[in-house]
Amino acid sequence: MIGVRKSLSKKLSLGILLLAMLIFTASLGVLFTQSRYMIRVEAVGRANSVLNSTMQQLNRHLMTIETATNVNSWMVEQSLQPDSLLNFTNRIVRLNPHIDGCSISTEPDVFPQYGRYFSAYSVRETDTITTVIEEQYDYFSKIWYKTPHNLQAPCWVACYDEGDSLELTIDGMIASYVKPLYDANKRLVGIISTDLSLRRLSKIMSQEKPYPNSYFMMIDQDGRYFIHPDSTKLFTQTIYDDTDPRNNPDIIALGHEMTAGNQGRMNVIINGKPCLVCYQPVPSTKWSMAIVCPDSDVLAGYHRLTYIIAPLLIVGLIVILLLCYHTVAQTTHPLLELLEKSQSVAEGNMEVYIPHTKRIDVVGRLQNSFATMLQSLNIHMGMVRYSSSQTKMRNEELVKATQLVEEADRQKTAFIQNVSHQIRTPLNIIMGFAQVLSNGLENALPEEEMKSITAMMDHNSKLLNRMLQMLFDSSDTGFTEELNAHKQDLVSCNDVVHEAISYITLLYPELNIHTKSDVADDFCIHTSQVYLLRSLSELLYNSAKYSDGKNVSLNVCLSSTNTIRFIVENTGNTIAETDRDLIFKFFTKVNDLSEGLGLGLPLAKRHAQNLGGDLTLDVNYHDGCRFIIELPVV
Repeated sequence: MIGVRKSLSKKLSLGILLLAMLIFTASLGVLFTQSRYMIRVEAVGRANSVLNSTMQQLNRHLMTIETATNVNSWMVEQSLQPDSLLNFTNRIVRLNPHIDGCSISTEPDVFPQYGRYFSAYSVRETDTITTVIEEQYDYFSKIWYKTPHNLQAPCWVACYDEGDSLELTIDGMIASYVKPLYDANKRLVGIISTDLSLRRLSKIMSQEKPYPNSYFMMIDQDGRYFIHPDSTKLFTQTIYDDTDPRNNPDIIALGHEMTAGNQGRMNVIINGKPCLVCYQPVPSTKWSMAIVCPDSDVLAGYHRLTYIIAPLLIVGLIVILLLCYHTVAQTTHPLLELLEKSQSVAEGNMEVYIPHTKRIDVVGRLQNSFATMLQSLNIHMGMVRYSSSQTKMRNEELVKATQLVEEADRQKTAFIQNVSHQIRTPLNIIMGFAQVLSNGLENALPEEEMKSITAMMDHNSKLLNRMLQMLFDSSDTGFTEELNAHKQDLVSCNDVVHEAISYITLLYPELNIHTKSDVADDFCIHTSQVYLLRSLSELLYNSAKYSDGKNVSLNVCLSSTNTIRFIVENTGNTIAETDRDLIFKFFTKVNDLSEGLGLGLPLAKRHAQNLGGDLTLDVNYHDGCRFIIELPVV
């Protein structure tokens, strides 16, 4: 049936979907490839157009400076006087708005009256022009003086002069057209330098950009930056610095192309981002200018197209998929319904109903076969479930029985150990004193010591008798006799109280028990005197043993529910809330290190219950412990 479903899906949905995806993918591949190519061609054209426009603008500035310098240089050579030099520098700057400064610096001692150095300098400052004789400094080592001096020819230089006292530009970044000056004897007498602010030049170049994040850069013949958006690289780094030839061969190749004075374009990875770089040499100089356009800007429209086409593609495929699904669902609906029900049965859900059908085709016969098979499975699974539930019930009973046996065995072992320990102590005392008496030393001991020995033996024998009595009461035989205690006698309540006090006084002679009774001495109830006496004696025994022994009392009173209450209370330690449910459990002690068998209070409670009443702990009493035995009067 799954094979039928898959074959139908191949013929209908998968076939149509794969064909549509193939056509979509091929069409989009051609569209995106052609679009990317056209966008890059357009980007190269835009970048070169801006580069050419900027280069023409730069060339006009350079030609203006060269022309102004060349026109005035022959007049400077004819009138080589200090005042004339000052006038010429002022005139060059004043008549040419693209020039930011001009200096005429002479060879050593040309004007002795001014010392070894003489330099006339005019600089444009906003709307004013300042003309001065520069202070004495060694300008012979400056690149703008040294280069034309060595070449004996005019040239362009870019320099970074931190010591510029007139602050021509920020940090002294200037581009200068420098030309040697000669006297009538053709002897070099000085250098004329016409300056252009690189900062202003950079602003002019950045006014026209093909893309938002594109920028211009300019390097000299050594690859050194003197126009770049990152001012930290200017005059301090070259295009080759911090470039690994193995990882960045494209930047190395770009540097060689630009320093060689070539023109062209390259795709380069700059700071981890792919960029389009168009470059060309600057006329009349050894410099090269480039425009850098990040691919993220160049392909921004391409990416926008992707964002539009991708959702359309997804929507189209979803529509096709929905149509295919609808067609397949209509075709395979009977088989799919039967498949879902059979899968539900395979997962263990036997509540599925598969009806019989009157169809006689393959699908109908298949449905009838599944319906018959499901009926047989239901009958078989019902029997299996019944057997499993019975087995599970027996297993749970066995587990509980095992746990009870293990707990009984543990309690038996602990109880035997506890009984042995509780009996051994008084028995050792009795046996020790008996050994002393058997050796005939009774006449040698003082009378008081003999009385003490006799009293101690009597006390411990009574403890042994008490423990043996509790063991008997807790046994099956004792429990049977306790049940037979319902052969009730007519018992005086006050007499039982006095008898219980007398018994405890024999064990604890110094114990003072306060009694109070609201009933007359002849007030009697039908009950078992033996088990009532044992219950009261046990409560008084616990009060004498575990309290401070100073405020033990036993009160008898009638309640409004036609019952009589025997209230035993003491002052001292109270029973913790967490231990209140444990004190009435057989063979359970709150403190395993304390004396006793864990039978006293449980037996007293069982005696009271078998007498038709109950033994309870008063939880509202907080000065010690208060136990209440409540028995019916009638």
